[in-house]
Amino acid sequence: MMGRQVEAAQLFYGFSLERHVPLDHLLRRIDRALDLSWLRAELASFYSSTGRPSIDPELMIRMLLVGYCYGIRSERRLCDEVHLNLGYRWFCRLGLDGNVPDHSTFSKARHGRFREAEVFRRVFERVVGACMTAGLVGGEGFAIDASVIEADASCARRIDGSTLPTTWSDPDSAARPVREYLAALEAAASQTDKANGEEPPERVAGDAAPTKSLSLTDPASAWTSKGARKVSFAYGINYLVDLKRAIVVDVAATPARRTAEVASTSVMIERTQQRFGLKPARLAGDAAYGTGLLVGWLRQRGIEPHVPVLNGERQKAKGLFTRADFVFDPARNVYVCPSGHDMPTSGNVVPGGLRQYRASPASCGPCALKPRCTSGLARMVTRNIHGDDREHVRQLVGTPAFKTSARERRKVEMLFAHLKRNLGLRRLRLRGLTGASDEFLLAATAQNLRRLARSLSATPPTSAPAPA
Repeated sequence: MMGRQVEAAQLFYGFSLERHVPLDHLLRRIDRALDLSWLRAELASFYSSTGRPSIDPELMIRMLLVGYCYGIRSERRLCDEVHLNLGYRWFCRLGLDGNVPDHSTFSKARHGRFREAEVFRRVFERVVGACMTAGLVGGEGFAIDASVIEADASCARRIDGSTLPTTWSDPDSAARPVREYLAALEAAASQTDKANGEEPPERVAGDAAPTKSLSLTDPASAWTSKGARKVSFAYGINYLVDLKRAIVVDVAATPARRTAEVASTSVMIERTQQRFGLKPARLAGDAAYGTGLLVGWLRQRGIEPHVPVLNGERQKAKGLFTRADFVFDPARNVYVCPSGHDMPTSGNVVPGGLRQYRASPASCGPCALKPRCTSGLARMVTRNIHGDDREHVRQLVGTPAFKTSARERRKVEMLFAHLKRNLGLRRLRLRGLTGASDEFLLAATAQNLRRLARSLSATPPTSAPAPA
């Protein structure tokens, strides 16, 4: 006989939220590893001692972590999901009758107390500390890579050229991403002037504006086709990953430009050493990180650069000699051309860290090989000031350690694939470099928590050390 579901009328119900959340639920294991007991003390100075009680900051952090762990991109939708889902309610300590905060609360807290106290960075570092305690971080080998995340900026709202809009002349009336961008321009200009030993003069922000397309909505983002099927404004998410269990030990947000992504490498390595005492013996990366400046910086700090070294010179026109045809004599610091003439250096170093070596017109003029060498008066070649370091890295290519790093570097790419496919982070919701940093830190924290949760046994881990 066909059954029929009938709702039983009942005056009292005995319901246990604890009993309805499975013991092997992901959030149960995350909850064992996540310690937010320090949060209130960290934020105490940002709250008034009088007035109406605010929303519990731990509740907001837990809700945001739920959103990033399960790919819930909208905070409005996140509030609805936490209201309905028993597992989310259990993790957020709401019980059955707890009120879910309004979605606007997150925006107010993020732009105020959370950002001033760098809460998202602190939560990320505490989770990395828990991963270290659980033995998931080796510290011997790191990998570096970046991926492109589309910014929340319309391609139609952009300008070309080096002059900023006149409407930005009053920063107080501009939107928050514009104010942050103008402040960053002023800070960069001030640092440049101080480096030159000068007092920072009065200057217009437009003098330092970029020459490429500039977004009127999110000016800190970069106009790029890198990593995308269409040209768009985007940011670069930079991961520094420990190769033992693919734990993200640091993350940085930059405009989607290769130079900015490479420059963030030294910042993340130094910050990781300062906060956790971790210094890798080797760093794996792709060819974008094979610049002479970065390779030299790494070797000065005793880190083996396991990266393909860039050539640094484009192939010449068909039939002409390339730099590989010239022999460098390190003892005399000269190049020797195919005809056997010396090419000394004037000492000039051009942008990019390249030192120039030039032959004399008296040697090139009567040379029989000149038609195959240069169309000018004399041939000139360049050598990176970190040329010895680059040669050292070239000798590492093909060694077992280098091959191992090249294979393990794929772990970073897998993290980016998981970030976009499973967690849905293909386009940012927040604007400005600070907004991108907030999203990237939460996403990296969620990935580390998921990996930490999977590694947990029945016995809860010991408490994680607090970062310095």
